Amino acid sequence: MEVLIDGKNAVMGRLASYVAKQALLGKDVIIINSNEVIITGRKEDIFRKYSELFKKGGSSQKGPKISRTPERILKRVVRGMVSHKQGRGLDALKRVICYNEIPEKYKESKKIIAGKEKHGKYITLKELCRLLK
Repeated sequence: MEVLIDGKNAVMGRLASYVAKQALLGKDVIIINSNEVIITGRKEDIFRKYSELFKKGGSSQKGPKISRTPERILKRVVRGMVSHKQGRGLDALKRVICYNEIPEKYKESKKIIAGKEKHGKYITLKELCRLLK
């Protein structure tokens, strides 16, 4: 069974916890518009947190290598919510697929709208990745 989720204006942590739970239950989860997912908080604080995370990444030859694309950042957050070192969590993580835009085969499909109106301080994953490059 597939669950198709539109990530536009969805808060990243809340979206990731829902996705992790559905994947652990055995459902295939597809997230579209992952570049429009938002992280709440001050832009400077969020940028500082992620830039420090990438600095801790070690050397470019040895790793760990942390991707700077929106769909990979979102999948890494989901990875933090499942036990990815054990079989059940690893299988759940394989069932999660993230897309930055809507693929042709999902344009007419029924979607779960995860986002609500924007309010307060936030930054989108697209903006964050643009700042990190």
